[in-house]
Amino acid sequence: MRPPLVAVETRLGYYSDLAAAAMADFLGPDQPSPYLYDLVRDYPSRGGKGVRPALLLATCQAFGRPWEEALQAAAALEMLHNAFLVHDDVEDQSALRRGRPTLHALHGVGLAVNAGDSLAHLALQPLLEDAALSTRLKGRLVAELLAVVRQTTEGQALDLGWRWDGVVDLEPAEYLTMAGKKTCWYSTVAPLRMGAIIGSSGTAQLRALSRFGFYLGIAFQIRDDLLDLDCSPTSGKQPFGDLREGKRTLMLIHLLANADDEDRRWLVDYLRASPSDRCQHALRVYELMERYGSLTYAGECAADVELEAYRAFDEAFCDVRDSEHLDFLQGLIPYMLSRQR
Repeated sequence: MRPPLVAVETRLGYYSDLAAAAMADFLGPDQPSPYLYDLVRDYPSRGGKGVRPALLLATCQAFGRPWEEALQAAAALEMLHNAFLVHDDVEDQSALRRGRPTLHALHGVGLAVNAGDSLAHLALQPLLEDAALSTRLKGRLVAELLAVVRQTTEGQALDLGWRWDGVVDLEPAEYLTMAGKKTCWYSTVAPLRMGAIIGSSGTAQLRALSRFGFYLGIAFQIRDDLLDLDCSPTSGKQPFGDLREGKRTLMLIHLLANADDEDRRWLVDYLRASPSDRCQHALRVYELMERYGSLTYAGECAADVELEAYRAFDEAFCDVRDSEHLDFLQGLIPYMLSRQR
């Protein structure tokens, strides 16, 4: 039986705390602390939604092994995730991360990038030092992390490149390709695969799990894009950040394809403007999205993705016995599309 969303969120917090404690144990005091390791510990200490460790640990349990055997893998993936966040914030010139100033805003770009580099390198060590895993499983998990780096940086290159080159003629399928690489691979696909590898001692079939992870991650990303437009205090987001950065979201792609000539010309000029100029006119873009049905379109796409996610879930776990862990994983599908932060 699928748990209620409040129970899903509670379980997310539980798994997130486990991974946070494991990271804190690993990233203990070291020198030079003021210029490197204090910065390395910063983002991991700020908490988060816990989706990645939850997927990894619950999948391991669903396949029959205790979460303790997957904890170091979850910590490694979370450390890599936080390294990506440090670099993303520099690349997007973001001012806030989880309600506090970004690392580069606090310490400068140079020190922030260096700390992100260090965190990415350190992410491999919890796996390599894990005495609970065989050498064979460690090798497979390291390969999964290396695939995460490749896929995520390829997706980020598309996201940044479209903005740099002022690309305005994009199809929804191109958005799915970008988000599939940038978001899905390290947020949902890899956690599922890594948890299954540990939980099944390397025997699980990963193709169907990857398909489920893709749809689950797309649901997460569409909801994230919509939350960026939410001005309510509960969203936990800085409103219109994606609009100010000119990110090619599903709603923006729809708007560019459906706006009349006059509105489209204005929108193209808006996207070519500097971030400070875009900041002044982001509200108008939002109003255009409402007028041309771009928000409704994104909601309809999300509903389609939800259906596909349920189908993919049934295929991915068809041979796995029922358990509370499996119920939790299924409960993440509606959670992804209804979460408030």
